Amino acid sequence: MSFDRIRFARQAKDQLIKLKRNTGLQNWNTICRWAFCISLADPTAPSPINITTDSTLEMEWKTFAGSHQEIYLALLKQRCVTDGFGTDADALATQLRLHLHRGIGQLAANKQLDSIGALLRFAN
Repeated sequence: MSFDRIRFARQAKDQLIKLKRNTGLQNWNTICRWAFCISLADPTAPSPINITTDSTLEMEWKTFAGSHQEIYLALLKQRCVTDGFGTDADALATQLRLHLHRGIGQLAANKQLDSIGALLRFAN
């Protein structure tokens, strides 16, 4: 399993659409970066659930990580080590998907996220 292309569940796609509309952020990759970091800030490992990637939304790793690919990859690897997972391609892909979906869910659940300012306050 590779994470050159990240696929999303239908629920995550719907949540991203809502977050985009509510915050005014124009790009899903920006919201996904926030979601990933929000999830990493949670000290617990994401629940090892099976995520059905049944939506039409997918994103390339390059689009998600942008010019900071090395930083996001290092953060993901460090978190995998901290949580006791390996850093092989399968573990990285699984944990990336779990962190993204958990973070998107956490952002979407916050009813006060109605602007970029509210997102900044939530992240602090």
